Amino acid sequence: QVQLAESGGGLVEPGGSLRLSCAASGSVLSINRMAWYRQAPGKERELVAASGSGSSINYSDSVKGRFTITRDNAKNTFYLQMNSLKLEDTAVYYCNAAVFTGTITGIYWGQGTQVTVTS
Repeated sequence: QVQLAESGGGLVEPGGSLRLSCAASGSVLSINRMAWYRQAPGKERELVAASGSGSSINYSDSVKGRFTITRDNAKNTFYLQMNSLKLEDTAVYYCNAAVFTGTITGIYWGQGTQVTVTS
């Protein structure tokens, strides 16, 4: 079994920064794909950033140039660095990962962390 634990959300003013973390635990052999999604009140969940096992990284147009997805393979953890935050970035952020356990690759979600940008 694999669990994803998120941390790093909170309250921030416009223009501020936050870093979200997503730590995978359990039977983790490798993280083949990692992604961050967000869901604002009354809206559908949307993809914010995604990175495959290679070097390809994709960002939504709304966060491109402001958000960066990175990973620390030794810690089975990946991050979302969010800079120049805007009011419209307010949402619950979820991490998502395709994790290889040594026998199967499963898709897992974190529990979500609230990011609120407010003046």
